[in-house]
Amino acid sequence: MSSWRSGSFTFGTPVSGSSVREVIASYRRAQYLAAGSTVASVSDDSDEIDEEAQFGSPFEDLEEEEDLQTPTIPSSQNDVFVDQFQWDDFDNTQATGEPPSVSFTPRRDRRPAAHEGTPLLKSKSSRLSSSGTHIASAPSEGPSYGLHDPGDASHAGSGVRHLSTTSKAESRHHIGGKSTFGQTLFNSIAILLGIGMLSEPLAFAYAGWIAGTVLIILYGFISCYTAKLLAHIILADPRLRSYADVGRKAFGPKSTVIISIMFCLELFAVSVILVTLYADSLHAIIPKYTSDTYKIWGLLLLIPMVFLPLSLLSYTSILGIMSTIMMVVVILYDGLSKADAPGSLRTPADTSFTISSWPNLGIAYGLFMAGFSGHAVIPSLARDMVNPEEFDTMIDWAFVVATTIYALIGYVGYLMFGSNVSDEISMDLLTTPGYNPTLNQAVLWMLVISPLSKFALTTQPLNAVLEVLIGLESAAASPEDMAIKMSTPVPWSFKSLLSRLQRIFVTIASVAISIAVPEFSALMAFLGSFSAFMICIIGPVAAKVAIERKCGIVDGLILGAGIVMASWGTVAAFLIA
Repeated sequence: MSSWRSGSFTFGTPVSGSSVREVIASYRRAQYLAAGSTVASVSDDSDEIDEEAQFGSPFEDLEEEEDLQTPTIPSSQNDVFVDQFQWDDFDNTQATGEPPSVSFTPRRDRRPAAHEGTPLLKSKSSRLSSSGTHIASAPSEGPSYGLHDPGDASHAGSGVRHLSTTSKAESRHHIGGKSTFGQTLFNSIAILLGIGMLSEPLAFAYAGWIAGTVLIILYGFISCYTAKLLAHIILADPRLRSYADVGRKAFGPKSTVIISIMFCLELFAVSVILVTLYADSLHAIIPKYTSDTYKIWGLLLLIPMVFLPLSLLSYTSILGIMSTIMMVVVILYDGLSKADAPGSLRTPADTSFTISSWPNLGIAYGLFMAGFSGHAVIPSLARDMVNPEEFDTMIDWAFVVATTIYALIGYVGYLMFGSNVSDEISMDLLTTPGYNPTLNQAVLWMLVISPLSKFALTTQPLNAVLEVLIGLESAAASPEDMAIKMSTPVPWSFKSLLSRLQRIFVTIASVAISIAVPEFSALMAFLGSFSAFMICIIGPVAAKVAIERKCGIVDGLILGAGIVMASWGTVAAFLIA
């Protein structure tokens, strides 16, 4: 069993869902992929890519049988991850004259060209001995995705390795990952569910029952659709590893910088929200000091934590799962156990079927959409599946579960508190009389500890992006390589000193913005309206349209509606801020 390693730390290689330890290892690997996906493709060599090049499906057969040659891979590239891409080598648009497609056809065959150096296309079925004798090896396990030739004979030639007919059944290239269906489903749900759940009741208070129900179901359906688009593009091309790679393929190399800036804005917004949530929760428990005071005191914990390696920070994300589960259970228990309003499901508060106001509807757009912000890691999750062809079924279930939980919390919170619900429903649990104070305080303490612990994990990729953009560090070629890099201790140097100062500056800036914009709903609305719409809705659909060079009616409607809602919600978020 192989594993990713950084020093003595093992990233984990779960191969079944039978062990809790394997599930935790898979989840930690998902956190590595999430951290590495943001910055993987922002490299200096991106300028070498032809901006005008368009790419066909990597599974199209080459016409000449003589081109079937196993590429020679240097020993330094003996892993399964993509190193440096030679994008123009795959350009077959001019030869075919047809626009490329992002359709996912995992069982079609492709013959790698002789000059390809992509480790994902490396044959694991045969090798040459020092004397040039062909040696067959055991077939690799896992899905092949059709990267083999069904019936070609070896060709004579010196200095070139060919696939022989004796090994054609063994010449499949394994590009599957390490996580099972269940583990990837768990990871996807854990990434989708988060602090956005706290503002769902407020979103229903702004949108009303009818518009709120339509929006949350619509956003869940469209977000699931765009997640599949990203996965199909990624799995159809072995060179692609991250969201930025999809943007590079669709829009050219300069798009990677724009995408990285978008990720920076999203991560910075999340870091500010975490500071606000921690301080508001602590103020609700201990109201002796203001939230701003707790935010400033929090720097004493936040600054040291941003220097911890990713190998330690990945454990802290488990607290987020625990706090999410506890929050759902406690909200339902409080609502059912209390007999009288406010805060009771047995005596519901006054609610409305219609929207409260048009500006508030724009806020609701962002609040609903913020819960589905997880597409940055979708490509890596698809790559990490043992059977990537099961991704569509897996992501369907993930979004069904996430949408159901978000709708449940929104319904219950709106019924309990009506239009008087707070920005964070957790605040109402402690201030409303008649609840179990011990149980509710335990939940709020989780909302104090979890944001503090997740702050460093959230800012880790943000700091990595900034270090690459300002020239302090060089980017890795893949999310996995970037994750390994972020988990490796950095020796002291002048650049490392500047890097540490930059991390301190980002932490102080997050606290300062949280003090300047204390409204949790405004921050969540901006996160959903600007970042989530751009990354989760507009970006994937625009990439599909750019690659296929055609726009269907459904895609056009999604793009148009997404742009309108994103603009509307962003302006509304700034107005209330």
